[in-house]
Amino acid sequence: MKQIYSSWAKTAVVMVAVVLCFSIISCAQAKRPAPKKAAPKVAPKPTLKVTLVDEVGLKKLLVPNGKPLLVNFWATWCDPCREEFPDLVKIDQEYKGRIDFITISLDDVENISTTVPKFLTAMRSEMPPYLLRTDDENTFIASIAKDWQGGMPFTALYAPSGELKYYREGKVAIPLLHDQLNKLVAHAAALPDSK
Repeated sequence: MKQIYSSWAKTAVVMVAVVLCFSIISCAQAKRPAPKKAAPKVAPKPTLKVTLVDEVGLKKLLVPNGKPLLVNFWATWCDPCREEFPDLVKIDQEYKGRIDFITISLDDVENISTTVPKFLTAMRSEMPPYLLRTDDENTFIASIAKDWQGGMPFTALYAPSGELKYYREGKVAIPLLHDQLNKLVAHAAALPDSK
């Protein structure tokens, strides 16, 4: 019995020694986890600057500068405006350099540095953005187009001469707008001053 106990004790000691050796070797081979690197600091996106304009300033903006001028009146609270905006961004990209395109927000002035630029940034809009401050909406609306009832979105297309060639209250009909743009772009390209 003494021999069995002694043999068992020796086996136990050997096993404990083996386990200890493996533990020590494992600890020695284990690498300390690399310290987590701080996420690279991402520079905040520059805030899109929306320019406040009054009725006098708007009249100046609506004078074409040698190219057809497309103007979209919209607001962030206007669902049809928000729905059509991706199409307007595509039109801007398609006609870039051949037309001027501006957007006029009719949001409240306090949204000029919050809601409006946030929406435009999300849309990846590159059109120059303005926000209109007006004391008399009815007079302003009538000055843009006699048939405009104040509904939005409202899109107006001016020839290089300043003549209002196309307008639409409500979402634009993309094929019709393309036709009008193509006519004006072709006409502007044929003018002697544009060559």
